[in-house]
Amino acid sequence: MSSPAVGPDALGPEIKEEDSIVADNGAPDAVDDGPASSTLPEAGLTKKEYDMMTGILHRISYYRDEDGRDISKDFQRVVNRRVIPDYFDIIKEPVALSTLRQKISKKQYTTFKEFVRDFALISHNAQVYNRPSALVYGDAITLRELFMAELKKLVDSNTITAQDAELPDLGEIPEVEDSPPPDPEDEEAEPEEEEDEDEEDEEEDETDDDRPRRNRKRVRRSSATVKRDGKVDEGGKDDPDSQKKRGRPPKVHTPMEARINTLLKGLRKFKNPGGDLKILPFEKLPDKSQMPEYYQEIKNPIAMDLIKRKAKRKKYHSVDQALKDLDLMFENAKSYNLETSQVYQDAVDLQKEAKALAEQEKKKPDSDFVDEDGRLPLPEILYNGELWKVGDWIHLSNPNDVTKPIVAQIYRTWQDPEGQKWINACWYYRPEQTVHRFEKHFYDNEVVKTGQYRDHKIEEVVDRCFVMFFTRYNKGRPRGFPPDKEVYVCEARYNEEKFKLNKIKTWASCVPDEVREKDYEMDLFDAPRKMRKVPSPIKHLLREDAKEDDPLPKPTWGAPNAPPIVGAVHRRPREANESPPPEPTPSPPPPSPEPVRRPIVSDRPRYDSQGDVSMAGNLAPAPLPSPSANQTSTHSAYSQQFAQTRPSPSPIPLLQQNSYGSHTSSTHSAMPQTPLYPSQNTYPQYAPSPTPVAQHANPMGNYNLYQGGSVAPRPAMQASTSHTGQSSQTNTYNPPRPTEVWTLADTANSSIPLDIRAQFHHDEYSKIIFFTSPPLDANPVPEEVQNLGHSLRYLADKARNKEADEKKRKAREIELETAATERLKCIKADEEGNKQWILDQKVKALKSWSTETDKGTDELYKTLHGEKWQQVKERDLASLAEQQELAFNKQKELEKFREGRKAKDEIKITGFKWF
Repeated sequence: MSSPAVGPDALGPEIKEEDSIVADNGAPDAVDDGPASSTLPEAGLTKKEYDMMTGILHRISYYRDEDGRDISKDFQRVVNRRVIPDYFDIIKEPVALSTLRQKISKKQYTTFKEFVRDFALISHNAQVYNRPSALVYGDAITLRELFMAELKKLVDSNTITAQDAELPDLGEIPEVEDSPPPDPEDEEAEPEEEEDEDEEDEEEDETDDDRPRRNRKRVRRSSATVKRDGKVDEGGKDDPDSQKKRGRPPKVHTPMEARINTLLKGLRKFKNPGGDLKILPFEKLPDKSQMPEYYQEIKNPIAMDLIKRKAKRKKYHSVDQALKDLDLMFENAKSYNLETSQVYQDAVDLQKEAKALAEQEKKKPDSDFVDEDGRLPLPEILYNGELWKVGDWIHLSNPNDVTKPIVAQIYRTWQDPEGQKWINACWYYRPEQTVHRFEKHFYDNEVVKTGQYRDHKIEEVVDRCFVMFFTRYNKGRPRGFPPDKEVYVCEARYNEEKFKLNKIKTWASCVPDEVREKDYEMDLFDAPRKMRKVPSPIKHLLREDAKEDDPLPKPTWGAPNAPPIVGAVHRRPREANESPPPEPTPSPPPPSPEPVRRPIVSDRPRYDSQGDVSMAGNLAPAPLPSPSANQTSTHSAYSQQFAQTRPSPSPIPLLQQNSYGSHTSSTHSAMPQTPLYPSQNTYPQYAPSPTPVAQHANPMGNYNLYQGGSVAPRPAMQASTSHTGQSSQTNTYNPPRPTEVWTLADTANSSIPLDIRAQFHHDEYSKIIFFTSPPLDANPVPEEVQNLGHSLRYLADKARNKEADEKKRKAREIELETAATERLKCIKADEEGNKQWILDQKVKALKSWSTETDKGTDELYKTLHGEKWQQVKERDLASLAEQQELAFNKQKELEKFREGRKAKDEIKITGFKWF
């Protein structure tokens, strides 16, 4: 059970020396500030009356029931509109304790009845919105009863009148039916983006008013939708859903960490004479806005929440370090508060108790801190000559697919009673292992964080890897990380119950506590790289008859301690927080008109030195549409990107290649599409083709410049994406694809020698011209160059190089085979050595056992027979030898008798005689 947090007002009553009476149930009584006017409509409320309101909120906020549960935690903040939007449709005046605190700090109350009405609204709203069976419903009633008790004390002390303490009539609570039985799927569900690892980390940056916000969300959704322990029932072994183990990694504290935790918990059992925990005023630091003088006087402020955070982050390496911070906290309280105050006395008592507890914990041996499973925590594990510790990114063997090891991060390391070393690691799924919408796009090498914290033997670790947050992935790589190791990018976490991907807000909440405040150095790129997203690698698994109202598909599970073999895709509508797929880049504007050029082909083709058709003739071509499919921002691994470099009077589009690999820019222009070439695939970038052909940005716009002067350039028609439009064009005549002309990039073109470039067509910039199809009706090899070929020197060098490469390959194979043989010999030698060592240990153990047995026998004889024990022992040994000899002879006679019986029963076959 987590310790209740104490707000900044905890020190307020003690600093002002306002002694409060504490009731038996643990809720402090109201502060007796003397009679005060309850309503001052003209002048407003006095400072004492505002302090009285603050005291009421303070005592109710830190009230704990018999089980130590915080009743007010769900009423501290107003519900988040994004999480529960219908709340604001039902509740017209949302109010929380933070609302009251804000009004008090700004002195917005003119009468005490306004304060009473606002507080009554908190309980009323909770009862209106929630079902009677909800836990928050009962807490609302308890909260109202506590408030009424506070008001009664003020009325009894003549601080306010009974009229001011009367709760207003806010309307009847609507009658609703009780909660239905929980659905099994709902029980396993978890509120999205509210992983346990986030809550503990993000609440560190929140104020006292912010603290219970997430808990409020969780309860308001439904008290039966989430399991309190955050774990999912494992179910049977044959149930695939049983493999969706969620939760946090096991708590395996080192003996030092266990001592510190015991010390901090031990301070929570001491109470002052009023019945309150003595540690409550020290839980949190005072609010700077309300008590700025505290920070002027105390130079090193510290509180229990900061000490607990440091312990959680493994900042303390000894009990003395934690004790030093505790002494600082208590000395600060003694320095700031008066000696007659309760806080001062509590600080003195707790300081003594802390030192006593620390000495008590130091005397305990490390063996006392082994958990019930016998796990001994380890700071690191040595395996395969490398050290593996918490925070390391690793590849784990995947029994479902050896080619795709499990990407994981180590959270815990320990050793079991048998000496086997273990790790607990958080899994990261690959996109193909998740269930998502078919239009979902992912980064190259992307993984997603899961709630799977699994135990693995250290022998299952395959190799190292690294996972970077997507905001840093495009800027560089971890410094010193081997270039041959995989580096992944992560943007989202995966909810395996709801099959949802939620963007990660803070990367620190996704890594172990030990490394949250440790950053890694990077080797930055010259410039940030563009990150492209590619379609889902399993989008082809979408069923043809998939509908938006289909149930969510399930992943295919395999081995019990491994991720799914393959995920699934669906066509369900996008969630509100899900980004739409990337839109294709619009086509560039049409080029400016240029002088009319001669047609490509004439009636009488002429040939140059290489047999290509010359740019002459006046054949009038027919305007043809482009058959290219509409491009998206992603392409296959063989796609290339081209972009126009500069305006040119050349009759060809000067397009430049920017990439030759899979890192295609997302700014790739889209080709206009016509209905004459309908796409047969929903995703044209994955459509099969006979040969890998590079798709380019609107080449037809510039190719029209080659047409005759009588033909005007015709813009390509826009394609219809509907299936109806495609089916209506199935019988339409498709003319042949027109010839397209391209050039290389400046760097690629300049790398070709001038004498080679001179043999081909080139433009005024000396760029070689390439055509997408050969000239028609042309002899590919003219007569004047038919005898051209490679020289004998070139062919001889080529043969020698081939022979040298073959020799190198064979030498490499021999070297690898030799290394493998040596490695096998070493392994066998190690095995033989281990076997011999085990045998020697067995012999040694037997000898030791025999020696100890003899000693024990002698001691027994000495005790029983005194000085004549040796004679008695020799006599017993002789008698034992005679009995053994008799038993041996009897056994031999018995065996001989049995052999005779067996020989007698057998029938010997001597042979057959044929007649």
